[in-house]
Amino acid sequence: MFEGFRRGTANVDGIDVAFVAGGSGPPVLLLHGFPQTLAMWARVAPIMATHCTVVCADLRGYGDSSKPRCL
Repeated sequence: MFEGFRRGTANVDGIDVAFVAGGSGPPVLLLHGFPQTLAMWARVAPIMATHCTVVCADLRGYGDSSKPRCL
């Protein structure tokens, strides 16, 4: 899944946000809906990456991103 994309984690105000990024050109940020993860973009992102830089992120509490300690 996401072959040729790099995986990473960005720390924003102490919260780790997991992402994959690939391609080159104008940036496009793909965000998943409820209750998905960045994996929902696995078929779309490689196609878009032929024309732009694609970043798919896991929102907080989903996938490999940080989870809230309590609600």
